[in-house]
Amino acid sequence: MDALTDNASAILDGFWLTIQLLVVNGIGALVLGTLVASLRLSPVPVMRAVAGLYITVFRNTPLLVLIVITYFGLPEVGIQLGFFTRISIAMSVYTSTFIAEALRSGVNAVPLGQAEAARSIGMPFTMTLTQVVLPQAVRATVPPMASVLIALTKNTSLAAGFGLAEATFRLKGLVNDYATERWVIFFGIALGYIVIVEVISFGAARLERRWRVA
Repeated sequence: MDALTDNASAILDGFWLTIQLLVVNGIGALVLGTLVASLRLSPVPVMRAVAGLYITVFRNTPLLVLIVITYFGLPEVGIQLGFFTRISIAMSVYTSTFIAEALRSGVNAVPLGQAEAARSIGMPFTMTLTQVVLPQAVRATVPPMASVLIALTKNTSLAAGFGLAEATFRLKGLVNDYATERWVIFFGIALGYIVIVEVISFGAARLERRWRVA
């Protein structure tokens, strides 16, 4: 256990960076995903086509490829950003496609009469979507949203390959320094990821129970 106890501070710093990646990219993906879902549900065919193309391209591109593009490509075109920001852009764009599809499925689960009733009293499409449909759709998307955040938690480990000292980066360093304790190190780092995932699952379960509609 010396590898874990002697390096507890470094391990905690690594998980703190992992949590930062999760929170920043989760918020960014939620904002982007909501916008894309709104375009996907738009009555304007061009907007639907643009949103569909966005989802098709970025959902089917491996996240590692997107990170490589943003990490090495942005400086080549004169966009100078920090390592954290460049990696976050790729993760947010990739994750937003899954959030957009989760929201779209939630919207499809809302009875059509809800939108028709809103339009019948003169509410425009944007207000109908944001004030009537999306609040109800979010209730139906709690489980898939939790799954997306759990996947994002595990995807943050890719940042280790680009110099960000998050949890997996710390794992690699500890394994190199304490080769005889590798199984203890693997278990300790895995346990940290499990704790984060369980917190997300617990929060999603609480929200689902609170928002459950009879």
